[in-house]
Amino acid sequence: MTVAPPTLYGDCWILSGPTAAGKTALALTLARRLDAEIVSVDSMAVYRGLDIGTAKPVPAERAAVLHHCLDLVTPAATFNVAHWLAAATEAVTAIRRRGRRILFVGGTPLYLRSLRDGLAPVPSEDATVRQRLTDEAAAVGPAALHARLQTIDPAAAARIHRNDSKRLIRAIEVAELTGRPMSDLWQSPAPSGNASSAAFTAQMLIVDLPRRILYDRIEHRVEAMFSRGIIEETQAALTGGGIGPTARQAAGYTEAIDVIEGRLTRAAAIERTKIRTRQLAKRQLTWLRSFKDAIWITG
Repeated sequence: MTVAPPTLYGDCWILSGPTAAGKTALALTLARRLDAEIVSVDSMAVYRGLDIGTAKPVPAERAAVLHHCLDLVTPAATFNVAHWLAAATEAVTAIRRRGRRILFVGGTPLYLRSLRDGLAPVPSEDATVRQRLTDEAAAVGPAALHARLQTIDPAAAARIHRNDSKRLIRAIEVAELTGRPMSDLWQSPAPSGNASSAAFTAQMLIVDLPRRILYDRIEHRVEAMFSRGIIEETQAALTGGGIGPTARQAAGYTEAIDVIEGRLTRAAAIERTKIRTRQLAKRQLTWLRSFKDAIWITG
C-alpha cells in the first residue's frame, strides 16, 4: 500500500517529544497563539474509551482547542499507520477550509515519519500465507514467531512486542512475499512525501527534558493512571467488546489485563508499567533524532 501524506505548508507546525514530557499543556498554549487546531499523532489515542492510560486531553482541553484523530475506533478494532495517515489528511483538509493553522501533536515516531515521507509500498496480504502463519501462532505462540523474526529481520523484531501476533505475522509475511526484511521497506522512500519540505523541518519542535526530570514525570504519571482507575477502564473495555492485539500493547493496559486475569499484583503492574514507559520514552527519543532539522526545546 502506498499512502501519500498531506502537503505540509507554512500553516503546519509539529510538536513532538517522549511520553510524559508535557506536550499537551504546551500544545494548548501554542495552538491558541497560532490560531490552530490540533491533530493527534498518538497511535493509542485513536481508541475510544482508553483515556486514562493514553493521557488524552481532558474534555475541557478539547473544548478549548479543537482536536482531531482522537477516538477514531473501538479498542477491538484493527488500526494501523495507513489508517491514521488517511484520517490526518482528511483533518488537514477540513482545517484549511476553515482558514486555520494545523498543529500536529504527539510522540508516535512512525506516524510522524509517515507524515513526512508517506508510506513505502508493501505487498498486499496473501490469504494462504496469512492463514498458515496465523495457525502457526495459535500452535506455538507469538514468542516463537518473535524468535523466528529475530533471525530474518532483527530490526523489525526489536520494534515489535513479542506478544503482538498481528504485527509479527505481518512482518514475517512481508519477508516471505518479497524476500526482503520489512525493516528494509521502512527505509524505502515513498513517491510523494514531504521529506524535502522546508515547512516540515523548520517548524518541528521536540520537547526534551533532562532524564531525571522525565523519569520522575513518568513515575508520577503511571501512579496517577492506576489511582484514577486504569484497571476499571480496562475491565470496561474488555466487557464492552474487547481489546484488540494492538491496543493491548499500550503500556498500562497490558499490565491492567494481567491484574484482572490474576497474573500480576497491582503493585507489580505499576512497577512494570513504569519500566515499559521509560523504555518507550527512550525509543521515542532515538527515533526523533532522525529528524535532523527539528528544533529541540530543553528545560
